[in-house]
Amino acid sequence: MLVRIRPEAELSGAEREFVECLRAFPSTGLALVDCRVGDRRLGAVVVTPRGITVIEVKGFRRRQSGLLAVGGDGAWTISDSPLDLDAEPSSGLTDRLEHGVHAVRVALEQALQDSRHVCGAVVLVPYRGVVVRPARTALRPGLDVLVANTVDAHELRIYLEGFSAGPREWTIDRVRNTCSALGLAALAPSAAELAEAGFEENRPQEHPIPAPGRFAAPVMAPPPVEHGARGKRAGLAVFAAAVLGVLVVLVMVVLAVLRDPPHPRPVSETSQSTTTRAPATQRPAECFPFQNGC
Repeated sequence: MLVRIRPEAELSGAEREFVECLRAFPSTGLALVDCRVGDRRLGAVVVTPRGITVIEVKGFRRRQSGLLAVGGDGAWTISDSPLDLDAEPSSGLTDRLEHGVHAVRVALEQALQDSRHVCGAVVLVPYRGVVVRPARTALRPGLDVLVANTVDAHELRIYLEGFSAGPREWTIDRVRNTCSALGLAALAPSAAELAEAGFEENRPQEHPIPAPGRFAAPVMAPPPVEHGARGKRAGLAVFAAAVLGVLVVLVMVVLAVLRDPPHPRPVSETSQSTTTRAPATQRPAECFPFQNGC
C-alpha cells in the first residue's frame, strides 16, 4: 500500500507503527498520513478502489490488556478499567472521528464529487505482546474500532480491504482528483505510482444484461420424485379403493341382469287402461201439490 506522510509531520510511536503496518500490506490503496482537511487534523485518510476511510490512530500510555468495551455514555474501558491513551482521554473520541468523516464529505461535496462511500475507524495500537479483544468493534453505522500493531494487524487489513462494498470506482484520475478536493494535492502520487500500486486507469466494464428477446432461460428437468415408505402406503390405499369400487359396480350390474324376467311383458298388459264412467247424479224432481207420481 502506498503511504504518503505530510513533510512536517511529527508522528507518535503509535502512528509510526501504524505506518509500518500499512506499508507491509499488499492491498491496493493510498494512505495520506497526518493530513489536514479543512480545519481538522486527521490521523490518516486511506483511499482504496472502493471508497475512502478516515482513521484516527491512538496509542496507550501504559500496558493494558483485556476486553475492550465502549459504553453508551462514550466511556471506553478495558476489563472495567478506563482506557488510558497516550495523547488525550478517550471521552469524545467517537464524536471526533465522526467530525473528521464529516469534514472529508464536505470537502468532496464542495468539489462536486461523490461523498457516499466515506467511512471512519479508530485504530488502537497497544504495546507489543499485549492482547486486547475484540480486535474489531462497531461504534455507529459506518464507524468502527480496530486493534492492531505490527505483531497482529490481521483485522486492520481485513477492514481496509472490505470496509466498503461499493464498485471499484476509484481509478487513477479519481484518486488524484480526490487528493486535490481534500487540499492534499502535494501528497498525491503520480499516475505511474498509482498504477504500480494496483489502481486501474479506467473503471472495469460491467457485464451487460442480455435483451429479453434474445435470452432464453434454460429449461431445467424436474427432479425425480422420491417416494418414501409413507408415500408408498398412500399409493397402495388409493389403488385398493379403486379396485374395490370396480368390483362393487360389477356386482350391481350382475344383480340387475338376474332380476329381469326372461321374456318381456306384452305391451297390451302394460298399456291397457280402463275407463269407468261415474254414475250420473240424479237431482230430485220438483213436485207440485196433487201431481201424479210424486
